[in-house]
Amino acid sequence: MKKGNLWALIPIGVFLLIYLGLGILFEYGLKIYMGFYNIPIVVAFLIALLVACLQNRKVSLDEKLELMGKGVGDKNIMTMILIFMIAGIFVGVVGRSSADSVAYFLLSVIPAQYAVAVLFVVSCFVSLAMGTSVGTITLITPIAVSVSNASGFALPLCIGSVIGGAMFGDNLSFISDTTIAACNGQGCQMKDKFRANFFIALPAALVALALIVILSLGQDVSGAVIQPYNLIQIIPYLLVLLGGIIGINVFVVLLIGIVSGSIIMLATGAIQATDLLANMGSGAAGMFETTMVAILVSAICALIRHNGGFDALLNGIKRVFKGKRGGQLGMGLLVGAMDIATANNTVAIVMANPIAKEMSEEYGISPKKTASLLDTFSCVFQGIIPYGAQMLVAITAATELGHAVSAFQIIPYLFYPFLLLISSLIFIFCVREK
Repeated sequence: MKKGNLWALIPIGVFLLIYLGLGILFEYGLKIYMGFYNIPIVVAFLIALLVACLQNRKVSLDEKLELMGKGVGDKNIMTMILIFMIAGIFVGVVGRSSADSVAYFLLSVIPAQYAVAVLFVVSCFVSLAMGTSVGTITLITPIAVSVSNASGFALPLCIGSVIGGAMFGDNLSFISDTTIAACNGQGCQMKDKFRANFFIALPAALVALALIVILSLGQDVSGAVIQPYNLIQIIPYLLVLLGGIIGINVFVVLLIGIVSGSIIMLATGAIQATDLLANMGSGAAGMFETTMVAILVSAICALIRHNGGFDALLNGIKRVFKGKRGGQLGMGLLVGAMDIATANNTVAIVMANPIAKEMSEEYGISPKKTASLLDTFSCVFQGIIPYGAQMLVAITAATELGHAVSAFQIIPYLFYPFLLLISSLIFIFCVREK
C-alpha cells in the first residue's frame, strides 16, 4: 500500500468550498434564481488549480506544467473533448422540432388515459437520442403542462415523469456528456458500458412506467393534446441510436446523425441553411464550459496524483469499504457526494474519474462496470436534488406557462431515479459480474 498525502487533496476541498459555499449563499441566502448555476465553475476550478500549483515546492513550476500537460494530453481526455463538441453540433442540428414530433405522434395514437406514460416514454427516447436531460426537460415540460391542462392529470406527476424519463436517457445515451466522460475516463467502449448499464436501468424504467400507468388508471381524463408532427425528423435520432447499439465508432455515428439531420431539416423546410450553420456553431459552443472543466480537472488531478493525494484517498476508502462489492458501493457514494456538492453530474464524473480508475484496479472492477456505476449513481442523485438544473429548468418552464409548482411537490413522483438507486444496489450486492 503506497503512503499517501492527505494534504494533496486540498485543491478539491477548495473547489467544493467555493462552489458549494457560494451556491448555498446565492440559492438560499440571496434567493438568486438558479444560484448554483450563476457561479462561474471554470473560475472555481482555476482557483483550485492555482492552489494545486502552490503545493509541493520540491517540484518546480516547469515540472508542474509538464505534469499538467501530460494529464490534459491523455488520449482519453482528447477523445472526450472532441466527442463533446461533435455531440453539441448534432444536438444543434436536430433542434426542437424533432423532439416535438416524437411526443405529438405518440399522444395522437395512444389513448389519453396513458398520456403521462407517453410523456415518460417520449422523455426516455428523446434524451437517449439527444444525450441531454436538461435539453429534454426544456423541450417536453411545456407538452407536460399541456397534457395536465387538457387531461386533468396532476402537474407534479406529469413533470416528475418527464424528469425521470430524461434521466433514463442521460444515463444510457451514447452521446450524453456523462457517458462520454465516464467511458473515456475509464478507457472502455461505449457499447460495453451501455450493455452493463442497460440491465440496471431497464428494470427501473419498466417498474417506473408500471407505477405511472397504475396511477393514471385511477384518474378521470377529460381531453387530449393534438398537434401537428413530422415523423421524418425522427430519422437522425434513430440512426444515432442504432449506430451506437451496433457498435459503430461514435465519431462515425455522430457524423451520420449530423449529415442526415442537416439534409432532413433543410429538405422539410424546418430551417434555412444559414440558420443551420449558426445552430451548429451554438451547439458546439454550448459544450465550452464542459470542455474547460474536463481540461482543468485533468490538470488538477495530475498534480494531486503526483503529490500522493489519490493514494491517501484510496487508502481511506479501503479501510471503510471491504471487498469488490464494497468497492463498487464506495465508487457510487463517491460520485454521488461529488454530485450533491456540484449539482452537475458531468462535473461529478470528471472529478471522480481518476479516483475511481485507481479504485477499479485495486478492487478488480472492470472498466465498463466502473463507468456504469459512475454514470448511474451520478444520475440518481442529479435526478433527485431539488437544486439541480433538471429540477429548476422544469419548474421554470411550468412557471412561465402560468403554473406554479415546487420541487418538493415533484420529488414524490420521481419514480425512476429512486428505482434506479434500488436497481443499482441490487446489481452490486446480488448479481455476479460476468
